[in-house]
Order: sequence, then C-alpha cells, then structure tokens
Amino acid sequence: MPIGIFARRTGLTSSALRFYADSELLQPAEVDPVSGYRYYSADQVAWATALRSLREIAMPLTSVAAVLNAGSDEAVRLIDEHVATVLEDAAAALRTAVVLKSSLVDTPSLPITALKGPVFADAVEQVLTATAHEPEMPVLVGLRLEATPEAVTLTATDRYRLSTRTLVPGEPATSAWAATVHGDELRAALTEIRRSTLVRVEATRHGIWLRLADREDQHCRLLTEEFPDYRLMLASLPEVNTRVTVSKDLLLRALEEHPGERVALRLAPHGMNILPAGDAHPDVPIPATVTGQDLRISFQLTTLYPAVSTAIGPEVMLDLRGADQPVTIRSADRGDLTTLAMPIKSHHSA
Repeated sequence: MPIGIFARRTGLTSSALRFYADSELLQPAEVDPVSGYRYYSADQVAWATALRSLREIAMPLTSVAAVLNAGSDEAVRLIDEHVATVLEDAAAALRTAVVLKSSLVDTPSLPITALKGPVFADAVEQVLTATAHEPEMPVLVGLRLEATPEAVTLTATDRYRLSTRTLVPGEPATSAWAATVHGDELRAALTEIRRSTLVRVEATRHGIWLRLADREDQHCRLLTEEFPDYRLMLASLPEVNTRVTVSKDLLLRALEEHPGERVALRLAPHGMNILPAGDAHPDVPIPATVTGQDLRISFQLTTLYPAVSTAIGPEVMLDLRGADQPVTIRSADRGDLTTLAMPIKSHHSA
C-alpha cells in the first residue's frame, strides 16, 4: 500500500514513516526505483502500531528497537523499566517544581501538626481505599486532612463509600487547618512515612510538606476543588434501626466466595444470610448478632468488600437505616475508622 494509506492505517504521519525508515526502525516493503515511492505491506501494520505506541510513552529510539526485536517477556520487562524511569523522573520534576514555586512566592511553610509515622501511614492507606479517579470530579482522588488541637481527621469518598478516621496528634495543632491532599502523591509517600518515627505536617500555598525523621522529606500537592460536605451528610443521616455485629473474617470469606457482582444481605434476629446470586445457589448463613428491625439490603461487591476489609479489629459493626440509606461500617470496639457504604436497589422487595 502507498505510504499515505499506510500512514492512515497506523496513525503515523508520512514524515514520521520516512524518519523511521532512515532510522532503520521501519523500512518500506518496496521502493519504486524510478519514482522513489514507498510501499508498505499489511504485515507491517502491527509493527508500526507498536512503534507508534512506544514513542507515545516517550521511549527513545534505541529502546524502541530493543523492545520490537525482543521476545514477549523481555519486551514487557523493558517497557516496565522505561515506565518506572519516566515516573521517577516525573516525581523528581514535581519535587523540584514545588521547591522552585516556594522560592518564587517566598511563602514559608506553616507547621500544622505531628503524627507517629506508622500510625499515620496505616490510617492514610485505609482511608484512601475510598478515593476514585473521576475526570468530572477530580477532587475525589483527594484525601481531606483536617487538624485541630485535639485531633487529626482523614476523610475520602468516591460517592459510593466514605471513609473517615480520627487520629490523636503527637503534637497538638496550634490552630484549626483543613485542606484536600492529592491522594496518589500521598500514597506514593507511604513507604517513607511508615519508616519515620514522627511526621511533621507543614502547609504551603500549593501543598504540604511531610517532614520525616531521618528520611527524605515528602511533598504532596493540594487540590483546589471543593471537597464534598461530608459533615452535613453525616449530620442528616436518619436513626439506626438495625445493628449487626459479625466476625470480619467470616464475612470477608463469604463475600470472596460469592459468585455475583451484587451482594444481598438478609438480617433477622437469628443472624445474617448472604442471599444467592441465582436459584442454583443456597443462602450462606453467617453467625451474627442482630438487633432491631429485619432488613434486606443489597450492595455492589466492590463497595461492600473494601468497606469491611479496612475495618479495624476482629469484629465489625454495621449500623443500618433502611434498604436505601447509607450503612455505617466500623470496628465493634474501636470507632476511630468509620466507613459509610451506599446500598443499591434490590431486585426483590425488602
């Protein structure tokens, strides 16, 4: 096929094809000796498409050639190695940019609070399970950090779950402060945070510094979008009318073995049953202490499972308000981590 048609088939421009031919990465199948026109075969489409994709992830020509000529396992290794390098370079550029911006605006950092590194890392990891990447709501990737002299509260929500945990600061905040921290950057800093005995949180106009004992300080950007008013939502919740206390391990095992994407629970004084995904499956009874009204409620597995798995301790408590109201999930004996999970409409009447 002529170079123009091949260019349209592969997403490469004619000039790029000439460049790759000169670089000996993609030679034409045939060149007319009189006109000099270049022709390509259908067998070259896959190679050219892979070449374009590799260049789109900023892979240098020498590495592109190595990937295209390697076996599948080696090619995967080389791509992973390149992406890791790109991410490291991007993180380094981000750190440099933060320092540069701070020097340009000449804004000193404001001490906020101090927390024990391992405790802070565990809390962040638990709460970040409720974040989400939503282009129309970029704030959902963030973790809301609120500090007062008495407590530090971490909160995240993906609109179907809301997780919040309260920590006792190692050093009290001098005044109230709140902002939304970029969750991905906070997650990337967890290894260093966990290995630091004490983490001092300092705020600047564009981010927070995590000053670590005997380790490299970490920086995370702040998100400017308004975080959802979760406190108003919590204050408007109706009264709890059903309460369940159940073994965390037993419930998680039952959810792992459940064959469907939706999970229906039936709660009655005798205990909890996970209802079958189809007629071919029996109910799965789970020993539990249930008080209050009988209830049937349904969840997406991707909502309920992480809410239960991040709960602290061997037993979890579920506070239910009806089949269409958020369910509060927390440890049966520790209330510093709380998750709200939204149910879905059941296929059956309650």
